[in-house]
Amino acid sequence: MPEASLFRVAPGARVETPVCRLAQEVARLKGKKRAGLAFLLGVCAAAALSPIDLVPLVFIAFPGLLWLEEGSEGGWASFGLGFLFGFGFFLAGMYWVAAALFVDIARFWWLLPFAAAGLPAAMALYSGLCLWAAHFLRTRFGLPPAARVLAFAVLWSGLEWVRGHAFTGLPWNLIGYVWAGGFPGSLALLQSVAFIGIYGLSFITVLAASLPALLGAPSLAPMSRARRSAPAIASLALILLPAALGALRLEASPTVYTNTRLRLVQPSIPQSLKWDSARFEANLRRLLQLSAEPSRHRPAAIIWPEAAVTIPLRRDPAERKALAAVAPKGGVLLTGAIRTDRPPAPPRHFWNSLEAIDGKGKILAHYDKVHLVPFGEYVPFHRYLRFLPLKKITAGSVDLSPGKGRRTIALPGLPPFAPLICYEAIFPGAVVDENARPDWLLAISNDAWYGKSSGPYQSFEMARARSVEEGLPLVRVANNGISGVVDASGRVLTHTDLDAIGYVDFVLPAPGPRTLYERAGDWIFFALLFVAIFAVALKIG
Repeated sequence: MPEASLFRVAPGARVETPVCRLAQEVARLKGKKRAGLAFLLGVCAAAALSPIDLVPLVFIAFPGLLWLEEGSEGGWASFGLGFLFGFGFFLAGMYWVAAALFVDIARFWWLLPFAAAGLPAAMALYSGLCLWAAHFLRTRFGLPPAARVLAFAVLWSGLEWVRGHAFTGLPWNLIGYVWAGGFPGSLALLQSVAFIGIYGLSFITVLAASLPALLGAPSLAPMSRARRSAPAIASLALILLPAALGALRLEASPTVYTNTRLRLVQPSIPQSLKWDSARFEANLRRLLQLSAEPSRHRPAAIIWPEAAVTIPLRRDPAERKALAAVAPKGGVLLTGAIRTDRPPAPPRHFWNSLEAIDGKGKILAHYDKVHLVPFGEYVPFHRYLRFLPLKKITAGSVDLSPGKGRRTIALPGLPPFAPLICYEAIFPGAVVDENARPDWLLAISNDAWYGKSSGPYQSFEMARARSVEEGLPLVRVANNGISGVVDASGRVLTHTDLDAIGYVDFVLPAPGPRTLYERAGDWIFFALLFVAIFAVALKIG
């Protein structure tokens, strides 16, 4: 079957617009200019994410990438373009990962190239594979232009799903998250994840952002203005229609509050001091002082961030007594802590945990983090790689152990909640116990590793998307920000600034109705892909 071409000029074709000429110039680029543009387009796509939130840039980045691919002379050339685009995207979007190493750069300096460039390069393999597959479909089946764009959106979003699940998964900075930030009107479009999930929103976004590439196609005959504008109109419709429906959903779902009052505490303790035994008492004193500040209304719970307590509380009655002193009367203190085997057994296992402590110093409940960070909290295949100088970058020489699974915690005076620790909040469809739906999500994190980077902002926005997907309010408490409260529709009701020291008293929002995504999960996304693949197959046939 002959190869379909979007931007190469056939005999008799008319180069009618400046966009057509631009598309052809981009497709003809060679060498360093071609590689450099692919990289820069990836950086542009990353700038659409929080905290920069320049969403219109994706409508430049993806058409530019498709125009570049048109000039590829083979599958490996297309793979290289996709890789460079992805490398720019992940380098700009995940540079903050390397910042964690500077907390103890004397020990981990040798890991800096792997964190700064190795991780983005690994993630870029997915975008390279996406463009290789797009090239294969174009050359093998001669896909017409519209089908080619549709196939590209299927490939990109499908590989995002794979990235979110393969090798423990890292669904960071999916394209759908461009609508989770502060771009005007983005919250209306974010409502789509209540039905199709974040992967479905990625599919819609990539499709809408890629359709303008068709504006660069030359034609064999004069076109009417309406026909020439069809790709732009379709792109706008894919954005405006879900946004309009989302606006109606927001209008029909105002914020409703419960009678439960809570206090979140953000101590902003520098990571370099957090695990310093000489600073333990000073760090704890800051948390206790912020918790003891007077309030007009007594909270049902005071919430501290991840690993706020850096000693095993079960083995230290004196510290439990100190914490019990600030627990609200009849309420609890919820704190991140390091948990170990119950005494008198020796401490052989360690968990990154959330523990609930009452006014008598009794630990009423706990949750152990299930999804641990590779190399951050454990070294994969450690038993087989003991001959290598590989150590986790968090404190301690022993790998943390994973918890047994998601759970819903019910405590006196509190609506039942689903605890999430650190990056557990970035995994769609995996944040609650399916057999015991909670009334709210509690995400505790540290984030002090990442300084004044984009990492804490991105973490908050991704957790916000989980709130809309599940139809549940979210309380996020981080050591140095961003902490805040989000209602069941994703409205940010209050939040702290990065590195702020303080506390926030608030009334817990009520849960919303169960969402379609909460019921069906990613099957809705798979159905979208099936319909799109069927449409592409019809064009092939």
